[in-house]
Amino acid sequence: MPEQQPQQLVQQEIADNLAIITLHNPDKRNALTYTAFGEVAKSITDAAAEGSVRAIVITGAGAHFCSGLDLTAGESLTGASDEQIQTSMGELNAMIRAVVEAEVPVIAAVEGAAAGVGASLALACDLVVAARSAFFVLPFGRIGLLPDGGVMQTLSASLGRAVTMRMALLQQPLPAPAAQSAGLLAELADDGAALAVARECAAVLHNSSPEALAATKRGVNAACLGQLSQTLEDEAVQQPKLLRTDGHREGVQAFVERRAPRF
Repeated sequence: MPEQQPQQLVQQEIADNLAIITLHNPDKRNALTYTAFGEVAKSITDAAAEGSVRAIVITGAGAHFCSGLDLTAGESLTGASDEQIQTSMGELNAMIRAVVEAEVPVIAAVEGAAAGVGASLALACDLVVAARSAFFVLPFGRIGLLPDGGVMQTLSASLGRAVTMRMALLQQPLPAPAAQSAGLLAELADDGAALAVARECAAVLHNSSPEALAATKRGVNAACLGQLSQTLEDEAVQQPKLLRTDGHREGVQAFVERRAPRF
């Protein structure tokens, strides 16, 4: 019997001046590992360095964008060494920095769930296209952690403190239509059409010069995300402490056992 090749969790294609990065773990709603974070970062950096690429779209295979970290793959970092934790947090932060610092616009095409770090990734993008049944949720507290991936900065920059607190503390989902009404989305797409609409947005970008788009992106991010680096640094300090708590261990165990956590 031929040896089975490991599944490639991050896939990329470049055509017609557009790079499409697909999170490909549909059986787990495109949950990612820390290694995959590094692969996403490299895909973004490599695509942005291609002279022909005018925009990057990040999407998920199947019915969902990304359900967050793959806790069933041993990615919770429970019991990990300090060095392992810092390396893993570095992979996550490198992915977010790659999105924000790319010299071309990055568009999220969201179907279904953008949960946990999946929401962090989507909301770090310059433009977000979401299907009508899509939603964003930050369930970090259920596993005893704080929202990371810079999402407290990116979300508050877009929707303000009150909405960020509600999503982070109460862990209430934000449905795509409500996100559209609040101004978070570039476009609200029909279900199944988020990627097609994201392609249309990318085509519109051809009306501006690449240099102007890059300068505009830097300017907007400087105005709105000036504290992102500090936020990522703070997360890299606070999250390792939470990873050592009984609350995190109980949250992960409850997730694996499919029950409510007992804090």
